[in-house]
Amino acid sequence: IESEWKTCIRCWTSLLKRYCPFIKRYGFSYRWSIMQAEYATDIIFKKQSDLKLLYEPLIRCAIHSVKPDNIASFLGGKLHWNYQGEMGNNFNTRILGTRIKHHMGAVSIKMYDKFGLLLRIETTVNNVSQFKHYREVNHRDGTKTPKIAQMKKNIYSLFPLAGLLKASNHRYLEFISTLSDPTQGIKKLNLVSQTIASEDRTYKGFNFFDEDDQKLFTVMARGEFNITGFRNRSLQQFFPDKSPSTISRILKRLRAHGLIKKVAHTYKYYLTTLGKAVIALGLRLKELFIIPTLAGLKTMT
Repeated sequence: IESEWKTCIRCWTSLLKRYCPFIKRYGFSYRWSIMQAEYATDIIFKKQSDLKLLYEPLIRCAIHSVKPDNIASFLGGKLHWNYQGEMGNNFNTRILGTRIKHHMGAVSIKMYDKFGLLLRIETTVNNVSQFKHYREVNHRDGTKTPKIAQMKKNIYSLFPLAGLLKASNHRYLEFISTLSDPTQGIKKLNLVSQTIASEDRTYKGFNFFDEDDQKLFTVMARGEFNITGFRNRSLQQFFPDKSPSTISRILKRLRAHGLIKKVAHTYKYYLTTLGKAVIALGLRLKELFIIPTLAGLKTMT
């Protein structure tokens, strides 16, 4: 692929010299650079009815479920406490249909349907230097050092940029896949709420009305944990009132219910597919149904 786009660049350069003779005549120079780049991932359905059944509830749930932490994780990073840029979600109804857009600085992720048969996930970047990658950096003293640095805006960044944008689309698809089937999620939620026995010990189920369980699931849904995993020490900063031994018991409880899995020969954990589905569903039920319903009730006097 890399050799193909380099061939395209040579072809464009040849056309430029041929049809823009003033560049050669007046000794002008030219430089190819990236102003905007897009990478789309398409999922094609055989029938419009199949996509329609999935798309409407999916896009309306995503607008409520995707948080700033999630947007940062889609882009391969995490949200820093001192981030000052603009970010958020918006939902648009257009002539061609509906569209949801999540944006963080100069990068945005969109989801929309085309022709009623195609679900498109599209990441757009208006400033490629917002991304970082491993490359050779030239210093003022003439030395070169390979390190993590901001992406350059020249065309030679297209190949690594394509990989980053593709990964962003795939992370978003992985996230929304947990929102796509609410009926299955409810069944899994019922299983997780039951008390189970494991290794001669019992572990109570999880209750989304319980304040401690709500806080636990909110922490577990953080974007950086989905990318790099978490340890006992990672959770201590979010639960300063709990001892390391108490957090160990919480991890055992999560693991017993199949919500997390442990990496072999390490102390690191990741959410399982079940864990992602249950947590996403539970938080969605809380924000879309429980809180709005209770807020609409009149206070009893």
